[in-house]
Amino acid sequence: VFWREMSSDFIPSSAQCAPAQNLNAGFAHFPTAKEMYAHLREVTRPGGEFVVRNFVGVIEDISPEASVVETELFPRAALEFYTKKNMGWEFSQDEYDAWNLPERGGAQGDYRDGMPEKIANVIDCLRSEPLSKRAVIPIPFTSEGSKTADWKDQGQNKCCRELHLYLEDGKLKCTGIVRMQNANIFVKNIHFFATLLQHVASELGIELGEYTHWITNLCHDRTATSC
Repeated sequence: VFWREMSSDFIPSSAQCAPAQNLNAGFAHFPTAKEMYAHLREVTRPGGEFVVRNFVGVIEDISPEASVVETELFPRAALEFYTKKNMGWEFSQDEYDAWNLPERGGAQGDYRDGMPEKIANVIDCLRSEPLSKRAVIPIPFTSEGSKTADWKDQGQNKCCRELHLYLEDGKLKCTGIVRMQNANIFVKNIHFFATLLQHVASELGIELGEYTHWITNLCHDRTATSC
């Protein structure tokens, strides 16, 4: 199994959760990433500079296996390589040579800087204070402040900006805030997010719940200007 799975004797704990009303019930719901991917490709079909703004959708099963969506650009081995890379896990030079290509995301989709420490922080946060609203994984500006923001620097203009993790209904849930989503890159992003969330859930000893994907700018592919 690619991701770091729970042991066979794992029994989910009863997580302490704040009383809540989640308004994502009003957004489109998709059983898995596969259905959301098909929808994103459809709504951005005009392609080129066409952009869909403020898309919000909910994936009900965000487990890693359910989040494997293979495409011509991203066969399973490529998905697994990029997820290992972004999780800060080891990968081989052969994997890098085979799968690392600019058209698969480049510096904008490289989230690994400080990622193990960020993941450890949200685990500690939710383990220490289950009602916390501070379990956040910020993506850009890991080693420098945002006052250095430069729109011309692809490495600073990460596509995903933050992952907000929280405990609700006895499960780990997450909302991802995405500045820019190319529909054809979605499958790489969601495989990484799913693996990260399963890892956190396993460490906390709780079930994995739904994932809410919030996109400000949604385009068909990387032909759009300044993605």
